[in-house]
Amino acid sequence: MNVFQYFLLFIVYAFFGWFLEVLNALIRQKKFINRGFLIGPYCPIYGVGGVLITLVLTRYHHDPIALFIMALVMCAVLEYLTSYLMEKIFKARWWDYSSKKFNINGRICLETMIVFGLGGCFTIYVANPLVIPIITSFNPIITNIVAITLLILFLFDLIVSFKIIANFKKAAFNFPKKDSTEEITKFVKEILAKKNIYTRRLMNAFPKVEAYIKKKKKD
Repeated sequence: MNVFQYFLLFIVYAFFGWFLEVLNALIRQKKFINRGFLIGPYCPIYGVGGVLITLVLTRYHHDPIALFIMALVMCAVLEYLTSYLMEKIFKARWWDYSSKKFNINGRICLETMIVFGLGGCFTIYVANPLVIPIITSFNPIITNIVAITLLILFLFDLIVSFKIIANFKKAAFNFPKKDSTEEITKFVKEILAKKNIYTRRLMNAFPKVEAYIKKKKKD
């Protein structure tokens, strides 16, 4: 597979992850919620996970136990780093597993790690054998054109979404005084609720987002 085909694989798994998130929200909350921090129907973390599993763990195809363990560890590290970086960049906690047992700093927990391991096995044994032959069956020129077009749309989405998410950071630092996380979160939501439709979609996607403020040092 070439880089364009891997990008299409990324898009497939990113869309599949978004579908799972939406389905989970539909079952739990009985309503459609456009999950993910991007505008489009995809969750990049699933796409990155799917591609990493394909690149690194395909060699363990004949050892399901090793595959399960390594997928579990790899995806757990990916989720932890994603949570950490997004919190550092946007000054907001996008998900929190603190209420679940066996969690690490609320960023990952054993429950989701087991799902990651099973997901890795599903990717290697079920999804890839179905998806990769389809991707590689297309004419290379058509594949490249489709991949480049989707990449341009994805990058545009990324730029617009990051600009919207930056409102979290601005809202947090404009908070009049140091306060509890709940009050800060409420304040942030009130500000963002006045923004555009994409911002409101973001708030629906992450209803429990915990914004926090870092008080600037006085001179």
